[in-house]
Amino acid sequence: MSLLSSISWASLYLASEWIIRLVMLIVVPFRRSPEAAKGWLLFVFFLPWPALVVYFFIGRPAYPRWRRERFARLPLVFKVVADRLKDVTARQEPELPENLKQAATLIQNLGRFPSLDGNHAELLSHYDGSIERLVTDINRANAHVHLLFYIFADDATGWKVIEALASAVERGVTCRVLIDALGSRAWAPSVVEALEARGVSAHLVLPVGLLRRKSARADLRNHRKIAVIDGEIGYVGSQNIVDFDFKPGITNQELVVRVTGPVVLELQGVFVTDWFLETQEVLDAPGLFPEPHHTGNVVAQVLPSGPDYPEAAVERLIEALIHGARKRVVITTPYFIPNEALLHALETAVLRGVDVHLVLSKPVDQVLVNLAQRSYYAELLAAGIKIHLYRDKLLHAKHLSVDRRISLIGSSNIDMRSFVLNSEISLILFDRDVTAQLHAEQERYFAASELLSLEAWNTRSLAAKTIENIARLVSPLL
Repeated sequence: MSLLSSISWASLYLASEWIIRLVMLIVVPFRRSPEAAKGWLLFVFFLPWPALVVYFFIGRPAYPRWRRERFARLPLVFKVVADRLKDVTARQEPELPENLKQAATLIQNLGRFPSLDGNHAELLSHYDGSIERLVTDINRANAHVHLLFYIFADDATGWKVIEALASAVERGVTCRVLIDALGSRAWAPSVVEALEARGVSAHLVLPVGLLRRKSARADLRNHRKIAVIDGEIGYVGSQNIVDFDFKPGITNQELVVRVTGPVVLELQGVFVTDWFLETQEVLDAPGLFPEPHHTGNVVAQVLPSGPDYPEAAVERLIEALIHGARKRVVITTPYFIPNEALLHALETAVLRGVDVHLVLSKPVDQVLVNLAQRSYYAELLAAGIKIHLYRDKLLHAKHLSVDRRISLIGSSNIDMRSFVLNSEISLILFDRDVTAQLHAEQERYFAASELLSLEAWNTRSLAAKTIENIARLVSPLL
């Protein structure tokens, strides 16, 4: 190749990079948060062609057309179910004080489900104990069992649940299982095969693959963890169906809430929605939504969120609850990469005299996420926010408490992935006793954690600070 040809190709490549930069400067900020836009534009500026390829695959938080078309049909095919849900819950609407009524209205407007009275909630923090409780409830099922989990593993824990489902099928119980294809990629084929061989209807959620006709984007996942038994018992939280030590060197600590009462029907509604989106089968049998019984005095409400619910942004709820706090806020999450609005809400709460705590995990399983997360610590500590680093185990629990009246427990982390990309589920409980139980759990976290100080944190090396801040620049892409 001649020197002139080499120069021509080099000039063409250089020109192409600048064309990509200029075009992406227009395209990237469109309908995107400033934080995400800055992260993408930084990537594009330094590596135009690799950024373009990555953007093509994961640049827009939207499902493929076939799935959007199914979701557009959902209001029609789900009408019978929605009417049934409305009929059986119409008499369960609670009387809430004005400040809590506003929060309940916000949740309903975001996620379509109202607050319901007459529930009982039990917090489960023992890992194996939560699985045993779920297995016991499956073994007592009379009509149906519905499971939706991000991870369903082919291990000792997974087989406990598989065997319980097989026994239920033998008793004539209808069992349906949804498993996220990517979250369970190491076990999905064997788990689905085992379930189907035992008469369980099992489907992978959002399968990925270049050759699949109906493949989904790899970064848009169903991260929910839901179990519904007979429309009367529900489970929500952070725990998957997998051994607590499935990651080498890591032991998971979780929190699950087991609920009974009318709010279980809202969890059922979320499952039925997801089932249709994956199978196009409409589950509208009356037995799926039985007449609810009052099992307690807890007011509860379900908030599904994710690309399928574009109005239902869980970060809006979290920010609103923090703005409404008067005494204390405790956030527990394994991954904390806040947007500017959430940072301001936390800092403003401290200025109002609210005692704000952030409980994070000292053991790490996502190195880049943790580096980006650490870049916020100095700012948070300087604002007066207390940071607790949970020792020994990966604290994978995800929950929030506000004052003495509101608890939020679910699958959502505090990061862009959970706020924008993942399908998540949150259960909000308006109850003093439940919040007191959650406070007790949080106090145990505090006792098993290291309390960071700003002075000690600022002594870390310049190299560490530099790496953390670089990770923060790309944090909107995580």
